[in-house]
Amino acid sequence: MTWFRYEPGEQGPDPHVHRQHADAFYVLEGEVNFGLGPDVTRITAGPETFAGAPPNVVHTFKNSSDATAIFLNIHAPSMGFGDVLRGGGYEHFDQFDPPADGGRPLEDAIVRPAGAGEPVEHEHTSHRIQAELPEISVIEMTFRPEFEGVDPHTHDDHVDAFYVLAGEADFVVANEVRRAGPGSFLAAPPGARHGFSNPGPADLRVLNFHAPDAGFVGRLRS
Repeated sequence: MTWFRYEPGEQGPDPHVHRQHADAFYVLEGEVNFGLGPDVTRITAGPETFAGAPPNVVHTFKNSSDATAIFLNIHAPSMGFGDVLRGGGYEHFDQFDPPADGGRPLEDAIVRPAGAGEPVEHEHTSHRIQAELPEISVIEMTFRPEFEGVDPHTHDDHVDAFYVLAGEADFVVANEVRRAGPGSFLAAPPGARHGFSNPGPADLRVLNFHAPDAGFVGRLRS
């Protein structure tokens, strides 16, 4: 996951596709202008908007507003995107010009404005599913102070990651408890012991990623 800051008028990459991975975005502040699908249809996304481009969906983005935009970007699997940002170049990265047929239709892209997404309600939690793709699932989760927490556990087949949007979380990392406020990020690779709780007094809101999905969203619904 990458935290991006785009200044007014800053341009992103040219329209492109990824053949082997999904590209996802979550707007934290300001506005991001996305171009999606064969016609590069323009969609302006404000705070708390999620946008996703599954493999072979044409996409691009820019800040066409007069204010700074801050957003998260997730490549799943990463395919070495971190090395690209460090100056390694695009030669071996999974990024290509739009195909002659325009790629997958606009309807295959995902855009969820603030407050949208499939709701999943339980007694002390309120969640909204933003994306359910083979490569990644993304859920905006709210845990009220009465929530007892998630006991320490491991996953053998996927990464479980959290970005704190509001409130505080007590994350269990191995055998330590670490308190994390807004803007904190935790990623638990396969086999890493982790858990969390809401110490209160406010609601805890996190963006939760499972990459690959590994059936997590299906279990969340049950």
